[in-house]
Amino acid sequence: MALSRFKLVFFIPKDNTKAALQHLFGRFPNELGKIGNYEQCAFVQRGTGQFKPLSGASPTIGSVGTLEYVEEDRVEITLVDRKNAGETVRDAVKELKFVHPYEEVAYDVYKLEDF
Repeated sequence: MALSRFKLVFFIPKDNTKAALQHLFGRFPNELGKIGNYEQCAFVQRGTGQFKPLSGASPTIGSVGTLEYVEEDRVEITLVDRKNAGETVRDAVKELKFVHPYEEVAYDVYKLEDF
């Protein structure tokens, strides 16, 4: 039976990328960032994120009501679901939210297919 594979994509302030990746790879050494005979694989691309915290928000960066621009990294990592039914994916997203500095984490999960 082939294992289900996913790609986890998230956005994080550039100064937090390395620590977050080390944490995630340490927590999921056999599931996250493994491609063939390689481990801790990730694609990291620099860009600018923007957001405007609304009333009730508790922003890590910026102030409520003010549009903020932050140098962020887009991080893409493969993920193997060794458990089942997306349980590993849910655990990885939960861990990402724990280690990420933002109150709200922007992330996407894509199911991958082998061809």
